[in-house]
Amino acid sequence: MVSHRHTVEIFGNFLIVVCFALVTGCMASKETDEVFPSAKAEQISGKYADVNGIRMYYEIHGQADGAPLVLLHGGGSTIDVTFGKILPFLARSRRVIAIEEQGHGRTSDRDQPVRFETSADDVAVLLGYLNIEKADLFGFSNGASVALQAAIRHPHVVRKLVFASSMSKKDGAHPQFWAFMRQAAFENMPQPLKDAFLKVNPDPEKLKVMHDKDAERMLNFKDVPDSDVKSILASTLILIGDRDIVKPEHAVELTRLIPDARLLILVGGHGDYMGEAVMTRSGTRYPELTAGLIEEFLDAPEIN
Repeated sequence: MVSHRHTVEIFGNFLIVVCFALVTGCMASKETDEVFPSAKAEQISGKYADVNGIRMYYEIHGQADGAPLVLLHGGGSTIDVTFGKILPFLARSRRVIAIEEQGHGRTSDRDQPVRFETSADDVAVLLGYLNIEKADLFGFSNGASVALQAAIRHPHVVRKLVFASSMSKKDGAHPQFWAFMRQAAFENMPQPLKDAFLKVNPDPEKLKVMHDKDAERMLNFKDVPDSDVKSILASTLILIGDRDIVKPEHAVELTRLIPDARLLILVGGHGDYMGEAVMTRSGTRYPELTAGLIEEFLDAPEIN
């Protein structure tokens, strides 16, 4: 049995979920199927595009007019790891394009480091390849940093931005996160991430290369200048969990830097609110409820 209550409080520029409680326990398989339609969803055949020297994998879900929603996964992840549980809800009323980044999952690698800036350029080129003039971007964790760079470097292609569980400055994350990253090793990479990669790309060497490049990118994380963040034209939703790796005060700072930004804080850790695969809970309604809140933001009229 699942029960929930949530109170939404609007104050000035901030949209903050102050109470979002779920009582879950072990759900029967029948209930889980009802909560997650992805369990019954038809298989989507992926496609590839030649982008900046890589063969980029992408999927198209749903059908709708208007700006499509582009999903950008977290570090070390695949589309399914980050968005597998929330994607079916997002695709009910819009076209969704899910992308795998350089060297991740089914996308090929190139002989250069993985960087947020180059991945943002890849996104812009893919949108051009698909004849999409403007899109909404939803990035999670490292994918949010890619989306941020896309909004900075290619403002003409980004309509709205969902910046989930990431930061623009190194001190925007808790110190424990950086201490963990300094000890990052392939041996302690979360097993669900390894399994997901090998399921779609059964090459252990490519998995290790992907891990090492992602770890190197984070160890060399550079602050995004405030002037760049202030230049963002897209309406932006800053989304974090209240026990995320991102400090709540940094999320507030971002809403003050980005001219048209809102803040949404949900109960949970890194990705709990969307059902990211390494989350500890299962069988909750988080993905459906979070998708609804994101849809409200995307469907709201733009401020001229």
